[in-house]
Amino acid sequence: MNMSRQYVTEAILLAVRDSAHADRMVTLFSREHGKFQAIAHGARQPKSRLGGVLQPFASIRAALVNANGFDTITQCEILHSFREVREDIALLSYASFLSELITELWPERQPDEGVYDLLLTVFRLMPHRNPRIIALAAGWQLVSLAGFHPEYMVCVQCGAAIDQTAGFSCDQGGCICRQCQQEPLPLFGQSAGELMDKLLKLDWKKPDSFCVNARTLQQLENILYSYLEYQLGKPLKSLTFIKQLTRSSAMDKNSQ
Repeated sequence: MNMSRQYVTEAILLAVRDSAHADRMVTLFSREHGKFQAIAHGARQPKSRLGGVLQPFASIRAALVNANGFDTITQCEILHSFREVREDIALLSYASFLSELITELWPERQPDEGVYDLLLTVFRLMPHRNPRIIALAAGWQLVSLAGFHPEYMVCVQCGAAIDQTAGFSCDQGGCICRQCQQEPLPLFGQSAGELMDKLLKLDWKKPDSFCVNARTLQQLENILYSYLEYQLGKPLKSLTFIKQLTRSSAMDKNSQ
């Protein structure tokens, strides 16, 4: 028997890709249903009402039909387009990174209000704050919410407080002091730990402004990217362009 269920949900579009027969496949994240995929039939046709709504990072209210385990979008409206995020190359890059991170780390149909609210707030803040710092804070918080919270204040092996000679071990999930290191590790000193603490505890409703040392910022970015690659078993595709963007920014500053 063909059983179908209709429902309405508010969701954020993590990814949009073209499919056969002028259709579009989308990956969404909603407060009630978590991450899931749906198809929008005919969304690429010129007269389709869905085509202009289904844009990456947009917040939408969608009516769907679930039949035989597949979800189909029948109607949707934009709640917030976040067009400024898509139209700025830096914002687009960091938003793509966070969307891909959630797509890879979260299982299907696992509701998580914290993730939904965080992503919605981050997309709202990005045009008004430093997107690089916003993405780094959100990235580490998402890693923590996914169950991979790093130990960044004390050595994971002996419990000693870290100093400027500590390193970060991806397989150990945190810092290792110089005395316990058996092989060279990416540097993760006290200043990195202090910045990590600020980022993980950042209140998105009232985000504080603070100064960030460029070298420490780069350290935490590199460690986050390596940590994600270790947990996922592969690098995120969006990081290729972010690394190019970071290098270009550094070259521009050096040439000034």
